Amino acid sequence: MSPSPTSFTDEARIALENLGDKAAGLLNPSIRLGVTGLSRAGKTVFITTLIHNLFNEGRLPLFEAQRSRRIKSVALEEQPDDAVPRFQYEDHVKALVGKRIWPGSTRAISELRITLHYQSASGWGRWLSPGKLSIDIVDYPGEWLMDLPLLTQDFAGFCEQAARLARQPRRAAFAREWLARAERIPPDAAADEMTARDLAQDFTAYLRACKDDEQAFSSLAPGRFLMPGDLDGSPALTFAPLVKLLPGKAPKGSLQAMMERRFEAYKAHVVKPFFRDHFTRLDRQIVLVDALQAINGGPDAIEDLESALGDVLASFRPGANSFLGSLLTRKIDKVLIAATKADHLHHESHDRLEAITRRMVDRAVKRIGRTGAGIDVIALASVRATREATVSRDGDTLPVIVGTPILGEKIGGETFDGEKKTAVFPGDLPSNPDVYFDRDEQVAATAPPQINIVRFRPPEIEATGGGVKLSLPHIRLDRALQFLIGDRLT
Repeated sequence: MSPSPTSFTDEARIALENLGDKAAGLLNPSIRLGVTGLSRAGKTVFITTLIHNLFNEGRLPLFEAQRSRRIKSVALEEQPDDAVPRFQYEDHVKALVGKRIWPGSTRAISELRITLHYQSASGWGRWLSPGKLSIDIVDYPGEWLMDLPLLTQDFAGFCEQAARLARQPRRAAFAREWLARAERIPPDAAADEMTARDLAQDFTAYLRACKDDEQAFSSLAPGRFLMPGDLDGSPALTFAPLVKLLPGKAPKGSLQAMMERRFEAYKAHVVKPFFRDHFTRLDRQIVLVDALQAINGGPDAIEDLESALGDVLASFRPGANSFLGSLLTRKIDKVLIAATKADHLHHESHDRLEAITRRMVDRAVKRIGRTGAGIDVIALASVRATREATVSRDGDTLPVIVGTPILGEKIGGETFDGEKKTAVFPGDLPSNPDVYFDRDEQVAATAPPQINIVRFRPPEIEATGGGVKLSLPHIRLDRALQFLIGDRLT
């Protein structure tokens, strides 16, 4: 049995915070929505577009409360947690709409409260409900998400897993320096700060190389090694897994004892506070996934993403929330897995992207479903940067996508200036998702085709005749909204 990620004291503190949230919710009904995703998935863009479409009455036909015009007003309000940085929505909108550039990636946890005033769909609801719902959107880096499985690992398990991953064929070249140094140093060597620093630097360089877009690996813990923030250079980040371990308890003053102590400190002072203070307070969760990058990365990248998502989803606390049960223990009662960048494909491949992503999280979907929580998988584009068209070539009609590649993007030997539009044939995903997961079938059959992934600029948002700016275009943002909050607006 895996050790619990929280102690009795932690659980008591979580219960007290839940009681406080419930008391505040009696006067101001609210829901805490966690938004996260692994690298390159587009968390900042998703949140910005969600809010922009609610403010500007965007086209959200599957979001029932908006379609039936029951949402009367939308407002940004002061967030409930003063110690958490605010999600800078206004700056991100200026980047997307004004400058047509993608905003920077999530570097730390942030929060924003958006309040909807609405009319209930039923007469009884209009009489009983205050007609108000505050959505506290909690944005946190996917790198932090990858740390949650560490809470149930000991140092030996962490070292074994790290060494096994590092020796995989596509990772081994990046891990060579760290593995070579770790092999040379005996675990019973005297604890030495410079040795610890060199090992940590080599291990961090290996993780960063694996994170590169071309490699598209996802299992990259500890996450703060990639995004240290104010912990850069601290002892909490100056450790690394060892490939040689002493049996039993390491002697005091040894390198192994030093590394193990710092690993436990990392869990206690970095990972656990995030899990306890933020993660356990979520009501709903969306996990954004850049499945296309993994598909192009090949079988190893897909297997790595599948494993990473399984580990992450196993850290959630899913389940149906009864009134009495939720007073002490809050559970995530809806989880949405969203494959992003659907606008990089023709719409005929959207269902196939969704099927491939569902296949990646199949075991987690079944496990979470058994708890009574709702779970769904969709393919979406938070911002639709392309439009669809067709071109004729050699007598055939090909479906293409049209957009403006970002400055410096290269396609077929041409370098784009950030202004010129172009048509790209993205390729087709196979109808059978199993070809990406069944290694025997891959050996016997032709390798699945790659997708032409081009980095496009955000679209130009034109004004109407009255000078009113339209909302950011998207693909299936309305379906995501309906699943995540639609039931709270009935």
